Amino acid sequence: MVTTVKTDVKKISPDEYRKQEELSEIRHEYRDGVIVPMTGGSANHSRIITDLCNLLLNALGVDECEIFNSDLRVWIPDYNRGTYPDVMVVKGDLDFNGNRPDEVLNPSLMVEVLSPSTENYDRGTKFYLYRSIPSFCEYLLIDQSRPCIDNYWKYDNDEWRLKEIQGLDKTVDLKHVPVKSSLSEIYRRVNFED
Repeated sequence: MVTTVKTDVKKISPDEYRKQEELSEIRHEYRDGVIVPMTGGSANHSRIITDLCNLLLNALGVDECEIFNSDLRVWIPDYNRGTYPDVMVVKGDLDFNGNRPDEVLNPSLMVEVLSPSTENYDRGTKFYLYRSIPSFCEYLLIDQSRPCIDNYWKYDNDEWRLKEIQGLDKTVDLKHVPVKSSLSEIYRRVNFED
């Protein structure tokens, strides 16, 4: 006999979520009424994010684009979702979600540093949800356990292309922002034995 356990997940409104998030010591994603705690990252995860933000800032400056780490939330209106990309680039002016200075609607580039617990979500559902954002046109998935980056970019007719870049001697050449970087720069402080 199979026993089914019924669990009632309490759903909350976006406004309730935002109030809780303002007071919370940890960040949570909002998934259409359900809040999901975000797990902490490793030292390598943090090193990659920091170095990538520095590389982007040095290459782009602050005139045409802004670079953000995972402290700023992206709101995905079509799916009633709020998430925190590891790195985000916004071209031009920020389009805030109403009067929310902590929620933007118009990222162009988003980056996720892959973790064993989030890799499938980042590659699958999250990428699907991100693609509903009209301004979103480039996605980097960075493996923290080996020098490998998947670069997705929007091509003509809303088609997406993928280039997998492997090896510290290789270069990632972003398509929608003028940035070119060797993987050795992005991974310069990563200890692959961690």
